[in-house]
Parts: sequence; structure tokens; C-alpha cells
Amino acid sequence: MTLNNPSLRPWRDIDRRTSRQIMVGDVPVGGDAPITVQTMTNTLTSDAKATIDQIRRCEEAGVDIIRVSCPDVESTTALKQIVRASNVPIVADIHFHYKRGIEAAEAGAACLRINPGNIGSSARVREVIDAAKSNGCAIRIGVNAGSLEKDLLEKYGEPCPEALVESALDHIKILQDHDFHEFKVAVKASDVFLAVAAYSQLADAVDCPLHLGITEAGGLIGGTVKSSIGMGNLLWAGIGDTIRVSLSAEPEEEVRVGYEMLKALGLRTRGVRVVSCPSCARQGFDVIRTVQTLEERLQHIRTPLSLSVLGCVVNGPGEARETDIGITGGGKGKHMVYLSGVTDHHVEDTDMVDHIVKLVEAKAAEIEAEAELVEAAE
Repeated sequence: MTLNNPSLRPWRDIDRRTSRQIMVGDVPVGGDAPITVQTMTNTLTSDAKATIDQIRRCEEAGVDIIRVSCPDVESTTALKQIVRASNVPIVADIHFHYKRGIEAAEAGAACLRINPGNIGSSARVREVIDAAKSNGCAIRIGVNAGSLEKDLLEKYGEPCPEALVESALDHIKILQDHDFHEFKVAVKASDVFLAVAAYSQLADAVDCPLHLGITEAGGLIGGTVKSSIGMGNLLWAGIGDTIRVSLSAEPEEEVRVGYEMLKALGLRTRGVRVVSCPSCARQGFDVIRTVQTLEERLQHIRTPLSLSVLGCVVNGPGEARETDIGITGGGKGKHMVYLSGVTDHHVEDTDMVDHIVKLVEAKAAEIEAEAELVEAAE
């Protein structure tokens, strides 16, 4: 119940686009590698302690790759300490100042996020590429509808899918002309229709890994909805090798939303997948508050497993049969607990949340132990 079975449920299969694989530090991106979840710090990179503290919170949320801004020499100076302290690869965000790109590569960044068109002359681009090559650093080409080149805006009249793709292809050519191939590409827009169309066209035109994002998506709720519609559409179509959910919210929230998106599509299986009802007058307990509390208290669980929290017996037993652990609301403050889809015991209202947390922790430990035995046997 923790894994999809393609042979039983072919309608769940997603045929991922075939892309070549690159390495971002020790994390593979593209090919048959898992789709990675990224975010970006919002602290001053020059404040190494604050940035490292934020990276720690993102690591706890499960981030695979994290990006930091490097707008000045103070930031690239601090980057060396940040890279040493981070447990995940660091991407340095570079705009305009080619020397910052060189400094970031030498400081240990695993990847440079650049727009080759705004780095400057061909000679400067060459210096940045040489620094990336010398330091085993990948590059992400970041095309954005909000900062398209003037000649493309004049050609097309406005940001459109064709303009974003042409910009990406122009930048790809610059790297390829310098014999650099360890790159991934993003064609982001805040308009969902524009972003989806651009990524769809680019996916057909290139074989490099694609970094998905709906840029400037908005706040936690609105941005989550927009990102889920846009990136969910692309991911369902098999497009995308690494994602960043751009929210006006703390970076760790971006990570959680990213994982929930991938979990919903069966593309990643980290942590507890909660199935819960919206609640109604039939509920035997306060479903909304119970789910909120459980989600907070179960954030530390990384083992993939499923939990159903249903307020009454209408759909509760059916959902519980499909999850590792289930709780269904009953009368007089007594609720039914299901283990591996089978009715097991009752729990009192006052003990319910603590009881479920212990059951989930125990199930996670059991799954981990079984996995270790299998690994040892191999």
C-alpha cells in the first residue's frame, strides 16, 4: 500500500520524457534519476550563519538542491563557508557580473544559474564556462518571460512560447559552441498557459534536463494552486527533471509543496501521504484540526507510507483499506483504527492524535527495518 503497482494500475503510469543526465554536485538530474526538489534562500548570502540556518530547515523538509543569490563579492566570499556546511548541492544565482560566476565556481558551487546573454561579451562568457569546467560545476540556463531580450520582444511583440524557446536555444548554442554540455534549462513565466506551452515546445526541441517552475506564482495558497496546475500538467505529461515551487513564503514551504506535488503523481514517495476528508456534520471528531496537527507532528517522517483520516463511516473504511494506517470517526468519542487496511482496534477521542503519531512512527521503523534486511540480503 506504500507503492504503486504499474501492472495493476496502468492508468497511473507516467511516461517520462527521455533526457540526458547531468550531475549537480553528487545529485543526478535527468535521465532516470528521481525528479529533484529545489528551493532558494532569502537570507543575505553574505550572512553565512543565517543562510546556513535556513538551509538546515530546508534540508529537514527534504530539499535536494538549494540556490543562493550571489549579487556581490561579499556573497561569493561567504559561499565557501556555506558550501562546506551544506549537506545538499548549492546553486549560485548569477546575474550580470561575470566575475561573481567565476568566484562562485571557485568557492565550490555545484551549479551556476546564469543567463549567458546578460553576462557580457563572448570572452566573459568563456571565462565563466572555463571556471565551471575547471571546478566540475554545472550550469542552469534561466530564461524568464519577465526579462526576455529586447530583440526577441521586438520580433514577437510580447513574451510568448516561441520567444522563450528561441531565447533558450540561443543560450544553449552559446554553451555548446564553447563545448560545454553539463547544463539544464528553465523557461519560466508567471502565466501558467505561457509556461506550459513554452516547456512543452522546448521538451520536443532539446534533450537536456528541464528545470520546471511557474515564476512569481504568488503566496502560499495562490502560488501553490498556480504551480500545481502548471507544473502538475507538465509532470503528468512526463516533462521535468527538477522543480522549484516559487512562493512568497518561507523556502521550506516551497519544498513541502514540491514534494506533495510529486507525491500526488506518484513521482516521489517521501514521508506520509495523508488522505483526509473535508469534514461535514457527520464527523465523529474535528477532522480539520486533527489533520493540521498530524501534518505538523509527522514532518520528521521520511519513510513513504500512507495515512487516512476520515470523519465518519461513509468513506472511511474504503479509504482505510488502501492505506497503511487509517482512522475513521465513530460515535461517543470512540474511533476505529485500521492497520494495513484491516480493522484493528478502537481509540478514544482524547488519545487519538498521540496514538496515531506512535503508530506512524512504528510503521515507519518497520518499513525501514524491512528495507535494510532486503538490502543486506542483496
